Amino acid sequence: MLDLLENILEKDENAFLFTQYKEMGDILTKIIADNFKIEPLFFHGELNRKTRDQLINDFQNKHKFPIMILSLKAGGTGLNLTAANHVIHYNLWWNPAVENQATDRTFRIGQTKDVIFHRFITLGTFEEKINEMLEKKKELSDNVIKGGKSWITELSNDEIKKLFTLEI
Repeated sequence: MLDLLENILEKDENAFLFTQYKEMGDILTKIIADNFKIEPLFFHGELNRKTRDQLINDFQNKHKFPIMILSLKAGGTGLNLTAANHVIHYNLWWNPAVENQATDRTFRIGQTKDVIFHRFITLGTFEEKINEMLEKKKELSDNVIKGGKSWITELSNDEIKKLFTLEI
């Protein structure tokens, strides 16, 4: 993670660093401050609305804050984070929809940058096994549904007839 952040900072780019744990966010804040001598912003659920709004404004508009750490579920609705061109998931959320929603916050109205996503998975751990299981489920879902409603248009007349035939 430090190598990746060093590369991002050298290129004068910005990053969101998502963690699902507030305690890990505290640790990451210290590690980043110690290694890069910069103050990362840390957006988490214990902050009041005014402080949250100020953090978002500082990240979006002031380049002196190139890294923002966010606890995954602290964002709330409508959070617009277009200042970043890197999204890092430091530890995974077991619900891919929540993780995807966090990632999607960078693709809101006003995004003008290419965004690169990074996911950290510790090899040989329970986390890796859960990720493999989730990937298999996603692959199965993609194969069954094929990306939305268009799969039904690819059925033959006989397959459609069979789909709607009541079998007693």
